[in-house]
Amino acid sequence: MKNLDFLTYLNVNVKTCTYIWKKLKKMSTKFKLLGSQPACIDLSLLLIRLAAGGFMFTHGFGKLQKLVNGNFEFGDPIGLGPEISLGLTVFAEILCAFLVLVGIFTRLAAIPLIITMLVAVFIVHGGDDFGKKELGLFYLINYFVLFLSGAGKYSLDRLILKK
Repeated sequence: MKNLDFLTYLNVNVKTCTYIWKKLKKMSTKFKLLGSQPACIDLSLLLIRLAAGGFMFTHGFGKLQKLVNGNFEFGDPIGLGPEISLGLTVFAEILCAFLVLVGIFTRLAAIPLIITMLVAVFIVHGGDDFGKKELGLFYLINYFVLFLSGAGKYSLDRLILKK
């Protein structure tokens, strides 16, 4: 008797799970919310751009203020001099981050950001523990994804190039 109850229970649960799966699949196809649908990918790229561009823009704002105020005290991690290092960092963290944020020239704008994060993670914080490198690595991965994929449908690149 107990085996029969278990088999009945199992059969009911399989039918329930199958029913739920079919409903989710139908809903995801209808609204293109789940999976690798183009709308889902484009929305994901938009979110990556808004986060990676917006957060980096705010991260670089203090450096921009230093540059505008004529305070060139900055590290010289690759031997270009503190003034040039600060200028290049501000260029990447402000201008390029803004371009990524709005989605214009995204792949091109990602290159200076990738270089800046490589320098920050592997040279500036090269001897530090993982906790100091973590955020830089996260930015680096996001910018590399944007470099490979482009800005996506919800961007100025798409409006201008009309792809």
